[in-house]
Amino acid sequence: MKINKLNRLYALMCFTMLCFSSMITAQTAGVKKSATIVDEQGNPLSGVYIYGPNGVKSSTNSKGLFQIALSNEETVVIEKKGYESQIIKLSTLSDLTGNITLKKSDFLATEDDKINMGVVVKNRRDIVGAVSSTNTSDRLVYDNTQWVRDYINGLTVGVRGSSNIRGLGNALFVIDGVFGRDPNVLNMEEVDQITVLKDANAVALYGSQAQNGVIVINTKRGKINKKEVNVNVRSGFRTPVALPNYLDAATFMELRNESFVNDGLDLNVVGFSQDKIQKTREGLNPIEFPDVDLYDFVQPLVSTNTITSEFSGGNDKSQYYVNVGWNYLEDWVNINDDINAANNRFNVRGNIDFKVNDWITSSIDGVAIFNNSKSARANLLSSGTTFLPFDYAPLIPISSIDATGNPELQSLLAGATVFNGNLLGTAQQIGVNTPIARSIAGGYQENVFRVTQFNNAINFDLSRITKGLTAKSYLSFDFYEGYTTSIQNEYRAYAITGIQDGKVTGLQSFGQDKRDLKESNSSNGFSSRVGMYGLINYQNTFASNHSINTTFLGYFNSQKEAGTLQTNKDAHLGFQMTYDYKKKLYADFSGAYIHSIKLPEGNRGGLSPTVGLGYVLSEEPFLKESNFVNYLKLKATGGIIKTDSGIDGYYLYDENYSDGSNFTWADGIYSNRRQNISQGANPNLGFEERIDLNLGFETYLMNSLWLEANYFTTEIDKQLVFLADQYPSYYNTFRPRNNFNANLTKGFELGLNFNKTFNDFSIGLGANVLYTQTEASKRSETNEFDYQNRLGREVSTIFGFQDLGFYKESDFTTDTAGDLVLNSNLPDQSFGGAVKPGDIRYADQNGDNVIDLNDQVAIGQNASPWNYGVNVNLKYKRFNLFVLGTGQTGGDGNKLTGFSNYYSPNGADKYSEEVLGRWTPQTANTATFPRLSSKENQNNFRTSSFWLYDNSFFQISRAQLTYEFTDALCDKLGVENFSLNFQGTNLAEVAKNRDIRQLNVGGNPLARSYTFGVRVSF
Repeated sequence: MKINKLNRLYALMCFTMLCFSSMITAQTAGVKKSATIVDEQGNPLSGVYIYGPNGVKSSTNSKGLFQIALSNEETVVIEKKGYESQIIKLSTLSDLTGNITLKKSDFLATEDDKINMGVVVKNRRDIVGAVSSTNTSDRLVYDNTQWVRDYINGLTVGVRGSSNIRGLGNALFVIDGVFGRDPNVLNMEEVDQITVLKDANAVALYGSQAQNGVIVINTKRGKINKKEVNVNVRSGFRTPVALPNYLDAATFMELRNESFVNDGLDLNVVGFSQDKIQKTREGLNPIEFPDVDLYDFVQPLVSTNTITSEFSGGNDKSQYYVNVGWNYLEDWVNINDDINAANNRFNVRGNIDFKVNDWITSSIDGVAIFNNSKSARANLLSSGTTFLPFDYAPLIPISSIDATGNPELQSLLAGATVFNGNLLGTAQQIGVNTPIARSIAGGYQENVFRVTQFNNAINFDLSRITKGLTAKSYLSFDFYEGYTTSIQNEYRAYAITGIQDGKVTGLQSFGQDKRDLKESNSSNGFSSRVGMYGLINYQNTFASNHSINTTFLGYFNSQKEAGTLQTNKDAHLGFQMTYDYKKKLYADFSGAYIHSIKLPEGNRGGLSPTVGLGYVLSEEPFLKESNFVNYLKLKATGGIIKTDSGIDGYYLYDENYSDGSNFTWADGIYSNRRQNISQGANPNLGFEERIDLNLGFETYLMNSLWLEANYFTTEIDKQLVFLADQYPSYYNTFRPRNNFNANLTKGFELGLNFNKTFNDFSIGLGANVLYTQTEASKRSETNEFDYQNRLGREVSTIFGFQDLGFYKESDFTTDTAGDLVLNSNLPDQSFGGAVKPGDIRYADQNGDNVIDLNDQVAIGQNASPWNYGVNVNLKYKRFNLFVLGTGQTGGDGNKLTGFSNYYSPNGADKYSEEVLGRWTPQTANTATFPRLSSKENQNNFRTSSFWLYDNSFFQISRAQLTYEFTDALCDKLGVENFSLNFQGTNLAEVAKNRDIRQLNVGGNPLARSYTFGVRVSF
């Protein structure tokens, strides 16, 4: 970390804290008012907080008394956990003889239990569907996570990773009521609540886009009479967990020679000499005999800094929340000091709520994000996967050049640009296109990403028309834009043409030294989105015991992407009606009427009905007074969601024609153009359907343990496919798409949270488990062999060859020409090129004595059926330790995908440490890699069980130690709260194949980070 960066960081932190400290508000002068706060039985309540304007605050003593100084006609907010809050005008407060009564809230119906489900708000107790929710504000002190996706992963019941609910696919994100916003633009300091809607009944209001479930994120808002300023400063570093380990140059050349011999080539013609290999291994002259690994340029430590400031407050007429943040991540490769390669992100959010009159309130939210990533014009992390270590020296020290008596070389050096005592090296066959030279002298590129978001809500209290009637309008606008600016300098690179006694005596230059005098700009595209909805809500209680809550919603969304002709549009009408009897029996009828422009006329509308039932069993007499069961709710939901989210394109119901090639007749006198067709028409094309059933319960036991569990089945039916078993093969191009395929997902989820306090020590334990399997329940297939059918198998099943180890030398005989011939009792392979000892041998599944595509079978599955998270929060006095662990089991990975040939170098590919386990006659019984070949091997690098690996793991995702200073010290410092924290991420992993899982080839490495943080509230 550079000193000037630290200076700037801490100067900004000190300046920020100094500015905010001036905003601390003490008790203001005014009229002293007092009162006693009691419960419904008249008992005094202690620990009740009273908030006045401008930060004035008081609380009740053991007799329920409080005193507060206020100006005339001001409003106070009265709050106590477990009781309904009150807002009272000063004029209603008398002296100490006056009493204020607080009503106790029903269990799971307090202010903290309100769940903002995007377009509607409900008490947790009143929700029938499968919904999990977390209020984040209290957790951020001891779990200082920066990004939303990191927070979701491992902490949220029913979510695989950060967005996949129950294994169905990527969920719809609804942020502050806006459908489809990107959570990556949020930092966790902005977030107030995260709610996951999982079953059909819970997502019905969200229409077609909610096929895979909904994750609702609501940001913080200002609160009446609660003036707060929070500053969170973090600084730390990241270090690579693992980097690719490619072979050194000498070993590489030795094994390349071995591959030449395996292919029957003459080493005297194509091989590396033993003299060159030996001198390269000695490393005495790295200019003549280079040994280069571009990953040596990766920094072992890179800095990371974050500053986030929050301002919130307001009165009974208007409230505000402002979040300003900066995040800095240094680049892993930073070899050009003029570039300062790094990623900088600046964000500003403003949420404003205000009262227009007695029956209209409104809110305006605005977000601006500016993200710029500056880097060299060459990516060494990517180039390192192909850069051969013995090709050339990328840097030629001036001290290694002898120009004595060589005027041509002297003249060349006189005009050369020197970088830290080096010339930029290259090879004659490459010229200037070298990654190191381009990184150092080629200028820079800066990728800029900008986000602008705006939304406005207007709320109408229509109780004048009828009690409990409200309405709301909502308008939102998003604009995402990306562009690249660059300076494209030209530069000279030098190839060594002569060397004597370890000194360079000849150089050839390529290119020219020429600085780019203008900055180039190019667009990376844009996306604009406009959304709106209006809703009417009616909520009332009849005859004391019967309540109804009804919502009608009209929604429209339009999104335009750069380079696309068709604008994406979504529209639907939603409805929800919830009835409850004594807050004990619940019935919910929710649904939507969907409209889709992706379907043909006449089929563009579809009804999505759902129903849910809930029964609070703990309200029954035999449980109501139980000390063990504090709360128990049983629930069941089912429904059908019509959707076009899986329909990837427009006009798929029409014939698709395109111009083909020309043809002639009459001896070439006349010509015309063919018309090609790629699909037939289907005027009956319809929606896909999500058919859902959910059975579950939630309970609170012994005043300390929360449990929630659900069993679910979800079938995604009527998926669009070309039917394979309905048309002959010659009719392929005329086939229409049909609604046919179906996937059936079954599983269960379990979440628990346990909290208990023992004197100065408190413990919090959390765990969640998700088990899910998705079966291909309906398929149109014409495979010759049943074992190749997908029907009835896990959707993520991997099909490939079953390996039987390596071919042995005894599997071959030598013919009269001296060539190896595979024994007649073994099947031939049909992929091209004869197999040899050390190649992978595959099972002949159909017994036809030929290895071909018909021998591919199910060999594993990609998705992990078991996903889980465990978190522990231990607090002793002022210290707090939080640890989060996540894991999965049952899934397989494939070394052939995602690793840029690191685990499967083929032909002329660069060798990694993986090939050290190659097959040779001497290692035939211990080999872990096929024989080496300098040619493309058509047999070995096909998907097979040989290349699969167990992808199960358990990792300590993050841990944080926090110390909160005492109230007495905070009072002396003039702050509300003050804490220090130390956090680490990706700390440890237990996995059979950890080395494979943790390796990222060709891109930024998986990082382990350590940060020190300061959090201050004013």
